[in-house]
Amino acid sequence: MTRNLLTDLPSNLPDELFTTLLEATNLRIERIVSHGHASPEGFWYDQDQHEWVLVLQGAARLSIEEESKELKPGDYINIPAHIKHRVEWTTPDEPTVWLAVYYGEAKR
Repeated sequence: MTRNLLTDLPSNLPDELFTTLLEATNLRIERIVSHGHASPEGFWYDQDQHEWVLVLQGAARLSIEEESKELKPGDYINIPAHIKHRVEWTTPDEPTVWLAVYYGEAKR
């Protein structure tokens, strides 16, 4: 079955939308849709798996351990496990669509 990551984008999102596209041993691929969203004040992700993320549409700014990174369509970044990061900003006038790949052994 063929699908398109840029279709069926909701127009009104109270929260970011996370959709798992594929899950296998030590691997998860998600589509994330943001629309003017940011991480809550003082919140930092600290994940057990590495995260490779690609912006497909829109734009975003991430904080990764005190360093700010601007991402636009086509930009990607790899965030190693347990590197603290947060979303500072996503475009408010259009959806930001991310492709996130979580990989490596999840330590629980």
